[in-house]
Amino acid sequence: MVTLQEVSEARAVRTAARRTAGRPRRAVTWWPPLVVLAVLVGIWYAAAAYYDHVRGLAFLVPYPHLVLKAIVAPTMPDGSPSTFGTDLWSALGRTTVVSLVGLAFAIVIGVAWAMAMAQAKWLERSLYPYAVVLQCVPILALVPLIGALFGYEFASRVIVTVMIALFPMVSNTLFGLQSADRAQRELFRLQRASRFARLVKLQFPAALPSIFVGLRTSAGLSVIGAIVGDQFFQRGNPGLGVLIQVTASRLMGAELYATIIIASLYGVAVFLVFGLVGRLAVGRWHDFS
Repeated sequence: MVTLQEVSEARAVRTAARRTAGRPRRAVTWWPPLVVLAVLVGIWYAAAAYYDHVRGLAFLVPYPHLVLKAIVAPTMPDGSPSTFGTDLWSALGRTTVVSLVGLAFAIVIGVAWAMAMAQAKWLERSLYPYAVVLQCVPILALVPLIGALFGYEFASRVIVTVMIALFPMVSNTLFGLQSADRAQRELFRLQRASRFARLVKLQFPAALPSIFVGLRTSAGLSVIGAIVGDQFFQRGNPGLGVLIQVTASRLMGAELYATIIIASLYGVAVFLVFGLVGRLAVGRWHDFS
């Protein structure tokens, strides 16, 4: 005789089987990037051999293993140890500080700016054009002014970083604040909720996915801003931007490529970290990708 417990267990097994059958199997996705990487490294070796043996300009395109050596165990041309490794990681640390400080200011200013514009259409029409102007103005044109006002060291680097990373925070936050459900907004109005209550309890939670999208974009741009600011303002403690210029001027091909690769990897790491933060924060109820 079949018991009630056995029936319940059979139903649970069938339900689990249906759920498993309805889910498509995830294809293996780790090997295509490795294949592409292998192809790119092969092309890099071919280009390095061409510049080395045909044109005699090996410093323009160094071999990949020499670039890896410059990162892991740099040496001088005579085989003695080089200080490039220490300079590289010190420059990376300084660029990291500038990018994170600039990103923090961009987040605070961008969210506050968007919240102000979301309160009324006339505020949006009055303030949003200046955000667009700030995004479109050539940074190089403002470098002499920024340097004259704030000096040529840490503060100026942070200001350039904020200017480059600010617009995605403003635009994405404003879009999120304005995308709250219309029916819920009408409900808040019927309940005579204050503007602050609507902002905190309705608009800001609805804007979180967009805010994290803007944060992820601004995080990547903050790395670019820190390097660009470092190249513009070369006083004080040098970062990756100064190191790129120094290695390029001295025709240190392997060290130049090593610095560029480390800067790129840092930018990718920052982008991925803030993407993970966004998935952990809003991924449970929003498809954050």
